[in-house]
Amino acid sequence: MNNRVPSWPIRFKPTRLKPNPSKTRSSKSVLSKTRLSGSIWSRSIWALALGCCVSLPAAAEDLLQIYDLAVNSDPTLREAEQTLYATREIKPQARALLLPNFGVTGSVEYQNVKTSGSSTTTGSFNRNDTFDTSSASAVLSQSVYNRADWVRLSQSDNTIAQAEAEYRNAEIDLMVRTTQAYFEVLRAADLVRVQEALVAADERQLEQSRQRFEVGLVAITDVNDSQAAYDRSRANLITAENDLDNAWEALRRIVGPVSVPLARLGDRLPLAAPEPNDIDVWAETALANNFGIVAAKQAAEAARKGIEVERSGYFPSLDMQAGYGINRSGADFGSDTDSAFVGLNVTVPIYQGGAVASRTRQAGHNFRAAQDRLDQQRRAVMNQVKDAFRGILSSISDVKARQAAIVSARSSLESTQAGLEVGTRTQVDVLNAQRQLFQAEFDYLSARYNYIINGILLHQATSTLNRDVLARGNAWLTAADTVPPPAY
Repeated sequence: MNNRVPSWPIRFKPTRLKPNPSKTRSSKSVLSKTRLSGSIWSRSIWALALGCCVSLPAAAEDLLQIYDLAVNSDPTLREAEQTLYATREIKPQARALLLPNFGVTGSVEYQNVKTSGSSTTTGSFNRNDTFDTSSASAVLSQSVYNRADWVRLSQSDNTIAQAEAEYRNAEIDLMVRTTQAYFEVLRAADLVRVQEALVAADERQLEQSRQRFEVGLVAITDVNDSQAAYDRSRANLITAENDLDNAWEALRRIVGPVSVPLARLGDRLPLAAPEPNDIDVWAETALANNFGIVAAKQAAEAARKGIEVERSGYFPSLDMQAGYGINRSGADFGSDTDSAFVGLNVTVPIYQGGAVASRTRQAGHNFRAAQDRLDQQRRAVMNQVKDAFRGILSSISDVKARQAAIVSARSSLESTQAGLEVGTRTQVDVLNAQRQLFQAEFDYLSARYNYIINGILLHQATSTLNRDVLARGNAWLTAADTVPPPAY
């Protein structure tokens, strides 16, 4: 097994980044760089559609800055932190059972004793005595042997180790949730941008259809088709804007009420396979390092020791006690005593109604359940590793294929427009080709986000996700192009 910790992306080989001019275009943003030709597609339409997405004067927040906000405000991480602090107190409590216990007790009583009776010498008598009594004692006790207490002390180490791993897992989970929420905002914003451009293009189509209808070049059906396409694109834009607002709210659920622009993904996105490009190495690393698996292992070990805790009910226990007591009485015929003692107490359980046997069986079932949870966690991590690894490779191919699809969709639209001019294609064909081009634009942008998120998920599965990995993805963002926050 390779001893190096896998990483993605760790370096980019030129052979992987060198584009093939015959198959792909530049990886620059298609929405901002695409040049459209033809009588209907004009640069002014794109300028109108993209004009609403210019950067705000406020400074944009990038992924690392948003993550820093999440670290300070995410309630899920704070809950995990307090749970860890609480769990750490288990060991001092377990240790306390093995340390000496010292206590002092005392009492003061006022007594009024009435006595009546008879005797052969004095005859009958009545006596009323009023007096005070007081006592004080100090007792020191020390457990000499209690098997259950020693096992509990050892068990506390596993419980704390489990909590530590769960907290580290929560830290990594916050990175993943923040990254996913951040890029979902960008994805939703890209969809809004595409829909705005499509609305502008459909509006232009509608205007041209009306002009042609007025001079008798097309039938009213072409105008109706253009109107329907325009109305549909407007409705889709409304839905996209609502989805963008929802994506912002999902991000705010993690980082709090943030109202700053977010830096978009830049035009250049290096595409590289995981290093090493071996799914088995990543799988082995995940099985060894994943904090979820570590936590499940510690939970299983703690459950195994729980069996020994319950089985200790069959074993005797030995305690030592030492103490000193004082008793004072103010009665006429009372006595004052001072006493000291030291001794050993032995408890030998003989029969407890079968409770020890039952609790031992119960602990055994809990241990087997913990082992099953460990197996579930291993399988889930293996599934995540393989899905994310294959997802990265698939995303690389997908991004390149989406670039080619944009070129093909643009060529198809231009051909359809030319066919409309000579009467071989219909207005519906043009509208469909136009919609396919915009869909190809969005699919390309969405595929880039999938590539980044799959890389983050792969590092999550191996528990190698840290701030340095986020910084690599953060370097692909650009503050020159931002997503503005909602107005409310």
